Parts: sequence; C-alpha cells; structure tokens
Amino acid sequence: MAFRSKEMMKKIVKNIGGEKNLASGVKQRLEKCVPKAKVIMGRAQRGLFAGRHIQFGNRVSEKGGNTSKRTWKPNVQEKRLFSYILDRQIRVKVTTHALRCIDKAGGIDEYLLKTPYHEMDTELGLFWKAKIEKLYEELGKMEVVFFTPEEETKLEEQFKEVKLEERAARREARRKMYGWSPKSELKADSEGTDGEGSLPTDFHEGMVANA
Repeated sequence: MAFRSKEMMKKIVKNIGGEKNLASGVKQRLEKCVPKAKVIMGRAQRGLFAGRHIQFGNRVSEKGGNTSKRTWKPNVQEKRLFSYILDRQIRVKVTTHALRCIDKAGGIDEYLLKTPYHEMDTELGLFWKAKIEKLYEELGKMEVVFFTPEEETKLEEQFKEVKLEERAARREARRKMYGWSPKSELKADSEGTDGEGSLPTDFHEGMVANA
C-alpha cells in the first residue's frame, strides 16, 4: 500500500513521545528522506526488510511460452535481537537480507546507527533508528564513574543482601497464602532454594487421605 510522508512522520513522532525526544536535526533528515509515494507491503511497516519488498513479474511456460502474472515475496523471519543500549531482546520481523546486514554491522544498534534514513523505508525501522540515536546521544552526555575493588565488593554484598531480603519476603508471602509448615522451609533452605515449585505439606496430607 502507498503511504504518505506526513502521516508517517506523525506516527513516528507520536511513538517516540514527541519532538522533544528527537535528537537535534533528526526531524529535518526524516522529512527529506521519508519517501512521499512508494508501494510497500503492509507487513513491512512492522519489521526491518532492508529494501526487500514484494516483486511482480510473469511466469513463462516452457513449451508454449505463455505468460501469467505472479509475485515474489521476501523471506521474512521473526527473530529476537539483543540491543545493548536497551539491555533487552527486541522481537522483530526481519528478512534474511536484513539479518545479514545486521550481522555485518555488528548488531541491531550498529545497523540502525549506520544505515541512513533514506534506506530505512519502513515505519518501524525509522522509529527504532530515531529512538536509538536519542538514547546514544543521552548516553554520550553521561559521566563515566570507575569503582575501586573495595567498592565493587561492597556493591556485591549489598546486592546479595537485597536478594536475600526478596527471597525472605516471597517465603513469608507463600507462608501466609498456602500455610507452609516448618519442614518444608527447612527442606528449601537445605536445597538452597526459596521453595519454588514445591507444594505445602497440607496438600500432600490431603492427597494421602483421599487415596
């Protein structure tokens, strides 16, 4: 389907959260590079296709040379790509050509940063590119702090204490909800777990009585 650049720009700016979240000069480059009239597959708006879209041609018979119209669709795969700036997996539909481009660039972040706007011919690609550029611009303004080995040891101990407190809170919540017995708690402590995946003793006693 053909799309209009104004509608596409409004969607991108809205998804990012407004013009204030755009990096300097990004809006002007978007307006210059966004295609104003181009035939693009509808599902390509929700993925990274790297210029690979539906193609049209003719099927020619071997004997009579008769022609009939046909189409070629790109090889689209649903993948999870890790983003370092977001520190999480991004689930996106990509073509095999786009996957090769991402591997060659060194990751999804590098691919979005290196690819110019006029080659990002899909709405999702332009949205992620503008968002990643804004995050990296904010990251460049942050100050880098280095910790000494003693400070790192203290931080590790604090993280361990927080994990133990969370485990104790979950154990207390399960005790109030299911009515755990002391035996199950001792067993969970000896196994080094917080009792996940185990059932209370009252449940086992009820099963034996019913049997």
